Amino acid sequence: MSAPASAALALRKAIHQRLAADTALSALVAGAIHDVPPAGVPFPYVTLGEAVVSDWSTATEAGSEQVLTLHVFSRQGGRAEAMALCAAVQEALHEAPLALDGHRLANLRATTAEVRRDGDGRTFHGFVRFRAVTEAL
Repeated sequence: MSAPASAALALRKAIHQRLAADTALSALVAGAIHDVPPAGVPFPYVTLGEAVVSDWSTATEAGSEQVLTLHVFSRQGGRAEAMALCAAVQEALHEAPLALDGHRLANLRATTAEVRRDGDGRTFHGFVRFRAVTEAL
């Protein structure tokens, strides 16, 4: 059986590659897709956030369920730019046929998106959540 953590890493890598290659999203963030953003990164940008990984194995097959949060950050256009970024992330990933190292992606679905103003009063922070189910090969 393959460990759920390795499925999570494989999915994270595939998501990063898909977002970085998406022309619509790249037009909005100039390719600024980060796992951890560097200090002083210019706005807007997208980061790969938290993942909750659960065992989804059956009696005969190994699998995992993952609930992922991606973050978008904007300081322009009020909520409009952040909402457009959330929509572009959803469009790039919802039901995307991602290839995972050592795993098969059974499904990837956008579940929720929200935009909030951060405590600094200038930054709009979007949260885009996905649910994925993976199976070991």
